[in-house]
Amino acid sequence: MTDLQPEDQKLVTLARSARGRTGAPEGAAVRDTDGRTYLAATVALPSLQLSALQAAVAAAVSSGVEGLEAAAVVSAAGAVEEAGLAAVHDLTTGAPVHLVAPDGTLVTTT
Repeated sequence: MTDLQPEDQKLVTLARSARGRTGAPEGAAVRDTDGRTYLAATVALPSLQLSALQAAVAAAVSSGVEGLEAAAVVSAAGAVEEAGLAAVHDLTTGAPVHLVAPDGTLVTTT
């Protein structure tokens, strides 16, 4: 699938499932410093717009998370959007964010 460590590959699997279940353009998953995971898909409501990564970070924060180990975004986009990256780095500046194509190919790690 990718050149990621097994724990990060799990994030990709969760992100792909969120994307596939909802039919959203993106899915994302984050892992906190205790090993718990949170996943989300793109939110596109008339009154609320969140990228999948922003939504996954919001789910983690609303559960009391104070730090992240890693994140994965599954998207056809060529880069992870800046607001989502900023949300991850608000919690942990050095947390890697893996961008993975819908077929599971690692595109980049930020």
